Amino acid sequence: MAYSIARETLGLTQPGQIDTPEISFAAKEIDLVEWKGDMLAVGVTEKDMAKNENLKFKNSTLLKLDSELGGLLSEASSEEDFTGKAGQSTVLRLPGLDSKRIGLIGLGSITSATASYRSLGEAVGEAAKTANSSKIAIALASSEGLSAESKLATASTIATGVVLGTYEDNRFKSEPKKSTLKSVDILGLGTGSEIEKKLKYAEDVCSGIIFGKELVNAPANVLTPRILAGEAMRIASEYSDVFTATILDVEQCIQLKMGSYLGVAAASANPPHFIHLCYKPPGGAVKTKLALVGKGLTFDSGGYNIKTGPFCSIELMKFDMGGSAAVLGAAKSLGQIKPAGVEVHFIVAACENMISGTGMRPGDIVTASNGKTIEVNNTDAEGRLTLADALVYACNQGVEKIVDLATLTGACVVALGPSIAGIFTPSDDLAKEVLAASEVTGEKLWRMPMEESYWESMKSGVADMVNTGGRQGGAINAALFLKQFVDEKVQWMHIDMAGPVWNDKNKSATGFGVATLVEWVLKISSQFQFQFQFQRCC
Repeated sequence: MAYSIARETLGLTQPGQIDTPEISFAAKEIDLVEWKGDMLAVGVTEKDMAKNENLKFKNSTLLKLDSELGGLLSEASSEEDFTGKAGQSTVLRLPGLDSKRIGLIGLGSITSATASYRSLGEAVGEAAKTANSSKIAIALASSEGLSAESKLATASTIATGVVLGTYEDNRFKSEPKKSTLKSVDILGLGTGSEIEKKLKYAEDVCSGIIFGKELVNAPANVLTPRILAGEAMRIASEYSDVFTATILDVEQCIQLKMGSYLGVAAASANPPHFIHLCYKPPGGAVKTKLALVGKGLTFDSGGYNIKTGPFCSIELMKFDMGGSAAVLGAAKSLGQIKPAGVEVHFIVAACENMISGTGMRPGDIVTASNGKTIEVNNTDAEGRLTLADALVYACNQGVEKIVDLATLTGACVVALGPSIAGIFTPSDDLAKEVLAASEVTGEKLWRMPMEESYWESMKSGVADMVNTGGRQGGAINAALFLKQFVDEKVQWMHIDMAGPVWNDKNKSATGFGVATLVEWVLKISSQFQFQFQFQRCC
């Protein structure tokens, strides 16, 4: 099997310097009218915007601001028909305050606190970017009813929104615009070490989300399997106190009998790279071992079953490594947070699915590293073939739980739409853990059935299985396929993130999955820390 030199410079395109916003966050207790800076943004609900018979705000915070402005805030909100609905915003340049601008950001009725407060942060970040603001403050018109714990979570969520709302991936633009935002004060949600820790946590998670976005946004002529492996090595180097890296080449994968993975990679001029990062806590015993496995197709042409037609989205198939971006983004965040008690393996079988005389053909039979044979009845169902060997490898690391993420099926997008990922698992306990983590982060997951009777459509007459079944239940069939490569003793979950990996409106990656993976690992870590503290005190 021969490969030519990797061509990451095809088209002479080189990414520019990454402009990750370096924003300083601080929690303060200060009267809003006394705050000094470029923009004061206030999150308001529809209830906050209610007025009395004299057209004065009933909300005490807004009433005080309006009084300082001589009623101009009330007047402007009425003229612009601003009622505090979710998605509404107005930014006014008004005299009377030390802040140069004041913005009102609608929160609606706050049916989901995480989504509402993150949207608040994103809206403020975008407004600050538009106004070229350097120093801003964010407050809620009504924060009195929030518990101390809710205030911590709210501050963290708002900070996350600000960083992501400010960030813009401009590496491939000839005249990129840089953010001017340097300082953000979170007002009225408390002060002290606990909230500072929460704000630092938000920054750490955002760094992973942004990293994941950049990996997905990078075109396939820039981000090849070799470059993706290099990015993983960079994480291990940057956080060498907790990470080690192993990158397997073709010959090493042959020795491990990864025929399913290598069959997909066979047609590309860019050789595959099998990525394995291992996180070990800096101190203390390892209580459990976890694995995060990400699909890593840096480009998917479909192979001989080439993607054709108006809805095939072949031009977007750089995002077919979105699962690996989530996994590596989580690795970057966890390298900064350094949770105790958990050993985490980050595994990516990186390659391209291309077309050539050396490529896998429809009807070929490949043999996975657990010895199971697969009749390839569709070369465009390649992600599951790479994941098969990655899952076997993960089980061989002695892990107790595995979560894999993949942009696997269009069927899942048809079922759940563009913003919800489907989760498949035989384990109710693992489902509860990951769903609880997603509730905290606001990333939308929906548990799907694993209907065993559907496996009949995955049986082959000449091999152990085929790689695709019928059109019906396509996402379920894919999950049932992956299950064949997971040890029965291991708790396993598959997340099909084909929908939420990409934002069609913004025409860019979302960074989906990073936050939930980090939260899940930290929840498990905290359980062991609690047990340790309980044992010491008892």
